[in-house]
Parts: sequence; C-alpha cells; structure tokens
Amino acid sequence: MTDFRYLIVGGGMVADAAARGIREIDADGSIGIVSEETDRPYARPALSKKLWTDPEFSWDEKVDLHTEETGATFVLGTKVTAIDRQAKTVTTDDGQAHGYERLLLATGGKPRSLPGLSPSSRVLDYRSADDYRRLRELADAGAHVAVVGGSYIGTEIAAGIVQNGARVTLVTPDEVLGGHMFPDDLAQAFQQRFVDHGVELRTGSRVEQGTESDGGVSLTLDDGSVLEADAVVAGLGIEPQTQLAADAGLTVRDGIVVSSTLVTDDESVFAAGDVAEYPDRILGTRRVEHVDNAKEQGRQVGRNLADADETYDHTPMFYSNVFDTGYEAVGQVSTELQTVEDWQEPLTTGVVYYLDDDDTVRGVLLWNVSDKTDDARKVLTDAHGLTRDMLPGRITP
Repeated sequence: MTDFRYLIVGGGMVADAAARGIREIDADGSIGIVSEETDRPYARPALSKKLWTDPEFSWDEKVDLHTEETGATFVLGTKVTAIDRQAKTVTTDDGQAHGYERLLLATGGKPRSLPGLSPSSRVLDYRSADDYRRLRELADAGAHVAVVGGSYIGTEIAAGIVQNGARVTLVTPDEVLGGHMFPDDLAQAFQQRFVDHGVELRTGSRVEQGTESDGGVSLTLDDGSVLEADAVVAGLGIEPQTQLAADAGLTVRDGIVVSSTLVTDDESVFAAGDVAEYPDRILGTRRVEHVDNAKEQGRQVGRNLADADETYDHTPMFYSNVFDTGYEAVGQVSTELQTVEDWQEPLTTGVVYYLDDDDTVRGVLLWNVSDKTDDARKVLTDAHGLTRDMLPGRITP
C-alpha cells in the first residue's frame, strides 16, 4: 500500500489547483493524484475552444498544466472503487490500496450519453483529451459530424470544427439556438452566426435513438426524421460523480455536500469542483461546473487540506467563445427569468440582466464585454436594493 499525506481522487483542473494550493502552505507533504484519465491534468476548456481556433496554442505550453511541478505522484488510468473512511484508505480497480491523511474528492462528472449509443471512435461523449484527439482526426478528414446539444459544449464544438474543415449538423431542442439562455433577439443573432458559417441546424429537435455501423452513425429525431453522419458528438452536460462518496456514507444531494471550507461530513475528506455542492456567499447553495470554479475552489481546498481552514468566498463566472463572439456571465442565465437588456451596440456589445418574479437580479450576462465580472458580482450582491430602472448603465463596457 502507498500512503500519502494528501490524496486526490480525480485528475482534472481541480487536482492541479489543489496540489498548488497545498504547496502554498506545505512544501513537503506527499501528494498522490489518482485519475481515470491517461493524461496528467490539463486545461479542459481548450478542448472546445482555443485548440480549434489558435494554431499557436500548443498542448505542452498552453494545455498541459505541468502539475508535476508540485512533486505529486500520479496514478493514471486508474479508478478508485471504494473509500474506507475508518482505515483512511482507498481501493482502486487494479486491486491496489492507497492510504491518506487528508482526502480530496474531485471526481467531476460523467457526460450524458445519447440513447442507444455507447462511446466509440464514432460516438464521442466529449469530455477528455482522447475525445479531442479523435475529433481532430475526423475534422481533418472533412467528416460529417453531428453535434447534439445546443449549450456551451455543443455550440463551441460545432463552431470549432466547422472552422477546421468538418461538415457540421447541430441538433438542439431550442426552437432558436441559445433560446434557453438568451432573449429572443439575441438568440436569433447568435443562431445566424452559425448559419453564416455553414452549420446545418436542426432546431426544436431531440435524438430519440441512435445506431452505429461500420460506415457511420444514424440518429432518429423526435420528428421522425433520420440524420446520417460519419460521427456524433454529444454535448448534453454531465452527471456529477457522487456514487463513491455516497457509498462511503457521505452526504450527497445534487453533489457531495461540503461546508464553506469545503469539508464533507468527515473532517478528513474534502470535495471540490463539478462534484461539490457548497454555500456561495452571494447566491446560496450551488454546484458549479465551470473552469473558474475549478481553479479557485481547487486552490482553496488545497490550502484547506493543508490546514488553512479558510472560507471559500468566490462567486465563479463562466464564459464561452464562438466565432467572433465572446460572453461571460455570473449567476443564473436562463430565459425562465425575466430580462432587462442594456446594449451599447445592439446585439453586439452589452449587458443582459436576469430577474426573478420579485424583480431581483439573479444573473448577469456580459456580451462581448470583458473584465466586468466583478461589477456583475456587485450587482448580484446589491440585487435587493436595485430596481429595474437602476440597471441600464450600471455596467459599462
């Protein structure tokens, strides 16, 4: 059995940030990172963003996070199957055991799959570096790729690969692409960018069934139509990987429940990243699946593993880049809420505020407006004292 002072389950961006957070306080304590992936921690957003749009964006310099700089020991291609909290050990799928003094669960999420289809060389539940490498091969060969899902990952992948030689059909349940997030006029403009770049859209559609053959993939949509493609990418979000924690007797709701210092029911076990349900100081109990949270919460949990005992008080943002458009947001961005639009240049540069039925701001969308996420957080902090007519001009590009 190998023992570590700090043992991290999961090898994503949280693991890298946590290892670096540990080293801010403890220069020598042993760190182990057990990951199902075959790559060391890397910048996951690059898989759907910069790697497709910037030819100078190299894996070694820009994507690999070089977590080895922390002195961590990596156990890659390995799954943790059980935690023994009393013995302070974990067991892996190869029959090995690893002891810990402090344990971090950074297990992330598993992509949702399409009905009837299992992951393969033609069916990508897009999440890993291996998925990127395979999709790059397909795009370089000019394949017809069906992308299913009209949210962040789906739209970014569709935009990325159509600019790299692939033929792309994007399937989304939204009647207008982005319609679940953006006001109708903005969604229409967003959708037009995809049309202008040659993406075929199947809006208002869901995949009911898929089948794979040697020659490609066939998708049956809920309107009865059939879509044939060389490959399919599912961008349907993730399910948090909480079963390991639940089996160990830790409290799990939407995610693994942690305190403001990111500790679970067990004072020796912490959780962070996509899998953690935590108290946000502005927005209340949340579970956040975005990179800003992975980096900031990862650093804080690393410090707390090393006995800092500090509250995580960062309210994370999220962002996306497609074609010539970039947006950032804080809080809840959904057209289930009411909106107030404040455009400097109509549908090109501006801010959209999202309000609940009490006219309280719950989210802020910054459309081609950069470096204003702190201003957006301030709006959310002050939301109960703001009326609708006080919002226009509050955040300026």
